[in-house]
Amino acid sequence: MTNVAEITGRATSAFSLTKLRTLLTRLWPSVLIYSGVLIAAIAAMRLPNATDYVGPDNDDGMRLVEARDLLAGQGWFDLMQYRLGVGGTLMHWSRLVDLPLASLIRFFGLFLSTEKAETVALAVWPLSLIIPLMLAMAIAARRIGGIAAMHISLGLTALMVMTSGRFLPGAIDHHNVQLCLVAMMIAMLLDEKYRAWSYTIAGFCAALAIAIGAETTPVVAAVCITVAISWAWHGEIYAAAAKAFGLSMALFISIFFFGTISPRLYSTVTCDSLSLGFYSLSAIGGGLLLAVAVCASHLSRSLRFVALAGVGAIVAVSALVIAPQCLHNPMNDLDPMLIELWLNGISEARSIIAMGRTEPYSLGAFYAVGLLGVGTCVFRIFHRDRVEIHLILLLLLGVSWAIALVQVRGAAFSNMISILPLALLIIDMRRFSNGERENIAAALCYIMVVLASVPAAWAVAGGFVEMQRKTPEEKQNAAKEDDETNSCKSRDAVAPLNTIPVGMIAASSEMGVPILRFTGQHVLTAPYHRNPQGMLTELHIGLSDPKEAEAFLRGAGVTMLAFCKDDPLTAALRKLKSEGLYAQLAKGNIPSYLRPFAKAKSVEYYLFKPVD
Repeated sequence: MTNVAEITGRATSAFSLTKLRTLLTRLWPSVLIYSGVLIAAIAAMRLPNATDYVGPDNDDGMRLVEARDLLAGQGWFDLMQYRLGVGGTLMHWSRLVDLPLASLIRFFGLFLSTEKAETVALAVWPLSLIIPLMLAMAIAARRIGGIAAMHISLGLTALMVMTSGRFLPGAIDHHNVQLCLVAMMIAMLLDEKYRAWSYTIAGFCAALAIAIGAETTPVVAAVCITVAISWAWHGEIYAAAAKAFGLSMALFISIFFFGTISPRLYSTVTCDSLSLGFYSLSAIGGGLLLAVAVCASHLSRSLRFVALAGVGAIVAVSALVIAPQCLHNPMNDLDPMLIELWLNGISEARSIIAMGRTEPYSLGAFYAVGLLGVGTCVFRIFHRDRVEIHLILLLLLGVSWAIALVQVRGAAFSNMISILPLALLIIDMRRFSNGERENIAAALCYIMVVLASVPAAWAVAGGFVEMQRKTPEEKQNAAKEDDETNSCKSRDAVAPLNTIPVGMIAASSEMGVPILRFTGQHVLTAPYHRNPQGMLTELHIGLSDPKEAEAFLRGAGVTMLAFCKDDPLTAALRKLKSEGLYAQLAKGNIPSYLRPFAKAKSVEYYLFKPVD
């Protein structure tokens, strides 16, 4: 019986550093040139006119707060955000992203002031991630279409990076890291020689993606299914790849679990982060894939599929036993009030139906390129053109595009994966156009395919149509709303909070992260589902009549109320309940227990003094 040590030795020996070095030597010049030009262009366009060194997304600001806490001495295993919510909020983010950010801030802090060190670190981190992303897309494209496909892929990836915002200075949430990991997993799966080192890297990236965030779990599951089915189909020629992937997945998910999760939480199951649920299913699945690859690779194809069905059954039963609550969307467990007033208003969490109602002209930017990629893969498979490559791309692209239908945030992955099949399509269209030089229609088709492969082109077209349909008054109101919303969240807007003792601040959830970032105050709420009590309390404060609102303020230990009437959610609460506290404050009716303290930008501050 082959033992684990022998399996590990074989997988390690199969990892040919020479072959990997040769591949990188061929790719590095192109990757570095594209990456260097792209980084320089982004820096030149974005940095001189930047008004803030942190990205506009709340997650960017919260990530900085977490990195600061780590630098200030908060424990590696302690993910509690003590200043958020009543009694603190246990966050679901991974220290694996906090670590490089904190390390960069500490390094640049050796030469610069704290704020300047943060500024440089927050620019360097997202820009540096461009290099591994471009490398992954170069490897993937070269493997499926040679040098020509590689250059087209790099060009389309560069356009995606320039226009998506995920890799711009200040974008420090974990989505850019996840894009890099998904790209690298795909690149490794497209190794037609089934080399073990490719699948070792794929297993590592799969484990790291799960450890960083649950958003990529469906894509990682699709990667695992791809490897498993490929093994069952190919048998012994694929055995080394399956062993390497299974072993790598099980090994690294164990390292990340025990290396980032507090021992007191080992038995806890959460559905939005690495916990016992995701860890056990990943380790069981990886271990069983390793086992069947060792024991059943020599069997007939039908028996291999039987063995694989057994693996699937065990994993499915394990999921039902260990984490049955994770088999549905955890957001569905939120209070209906939060779903209606908060979650449905988050743009990246909207479905295609909701997007169609609120932003119909943006649908092309999110869905058209992915659909074109799916159609291209189906066409290639139907015509028996590089079937295995396009089957792999179709499965991964189809999963990510389906996710985007439910939550538009998945479109970032489907748009990226689409680059690969569309690069091959562009090559064929260019060849056809060059062969029909006098045919204007052929040249036009080629140009249209190139444009249709760029999400930004769809965004520009949709934006142009929307602008033409809007009246001048609507355009002016939209610009005014953006300015007013941002005025609630700036450093100047929350500056008065630095002049009072530390206490609990009640404010709209959109003000939560700026308060945490720019002050030392505690805040009742921020837009995170792990703090439902705080969010619900703030909603009840705004909706309740002044007398009832006092009870909510007292119960949450609030010391000051920050009221920004221009905040979108606050405005919605005012309209929803005309007798509520927020509506009364907007009318200038201030209850006796609130004492005006200061006003900054669009925010009015009131000290809370309970009436005895």
